[in-house]
Amino acid sequence: MGRTRTYDWEDPSVSAGAVGAATGLEMLRDLVAGRLPSPPISRMMGFRITEVDVGRAVFTLEPGEEHYNPIGSVHGGVYATLLDSAAGCAVHSVLPAGVGYTSLDLNVKFLRTITAETGTVRAVGTVLKNGRTTCLAQAELLDEEDHLLAHATSTCLLVPLKPR
Repeated sequence: MGRTRTYDWEDPSVSAGAVGAATGLEMLRDLVAGRLPSPPISRMMGFRITEVDVGRAVFTLEPGEEHYNPIGSVHGGVYATLLDSAAGCAVHSVLPAGVGYTSLDLNVKFLRTITAETGTVRAVGTVLKNGRTTCLAQAELLDEEDHLLAHATSTCLLVPLKPR
């Protein structure tokens, strides 16, 4: 007997079209409030942005079998996706209107195994240094008891956006 999982998503061009029109923090607050649709990656993987403030973003995920690798634990790519999202959105939260970013690197350290029994995990991203052309952020992946499961740092390139 196989297992199945279905999901749906909204047109990603709606959120993409909002990038740069307002500050990064305003856009992210619209995502949290549901005024902008969640990106397809979050629907596919089952995570969501739950908190955002200046220089900080939090994502949550309830890990399940659908996230497993062949050895029966959550795949490292899931860790990396959560950490990249939290660090990137922390950077996005400090951007003025008309400025975007792209990740230059992501350095992940895996510290503990995650399984479906781990319970809800959260990735907390924070900005460490906001420069003129680059921004350095970190993200921590934590379980419900605040045990550190993984850590990442990310450097993001800040780019002026063309008016849409």
